[in-house]
Amino acid sequence: MSGGDAWRGNIRARLYERVRARGYDSLTAFADARPAVPLYALADELGRDDVAAVQVLSGLLYEAEQRKQVTRFVRDVLVRELSERFPNGWPEVLDDASRGEVAMALGSWTAYTPDTHKERVRLARAALRASPPPAGWRPLGPDDELLRTLLPDEEV
Repeated sequence: MSGGDAWRGNIRARLYERVRARGYDSLTAFADARPAVPLYALADELGRDDVAAVQVLSGLLYEAEQRKQVTRFVRDVLVRELSERFPNGWPEVLDDASRGEVAMALGSWTAYTPDTHKERVRLARAALRASPPPAGWRPLGPDDELLRTLLPDEEV
């Protein structure tokens, strides 16, 4: 996790300088090459001391808005949240502890979702709770079949 240096200087320029130094022309391309890697890990890779996960998130949303791919961004954020909470996939048993972790993952996902997609995410969360995925389910990217069913690519 980065310290106060993440908020000094031109944040956007720093992100793109780091991304280009790694051979990518966009933050999205950098992130896509690291599917299911949590946001904090992407930030650490770009600069442990001066890049924060929220900056990566903001940059990815900005690019998604420019490309009209916000729904894909929303799915991608869920994949990264689930990967962080459940590295071995969806829990076999939804006991109190695992239900708490599911709630934390879905809560973070909702918090990171732009207002334009909040209602769709609310419906997707309800569907996941009503009919949980199979034990061990671990989406490896935003184009996972189940995720595309929950959040199709129509832009709102």
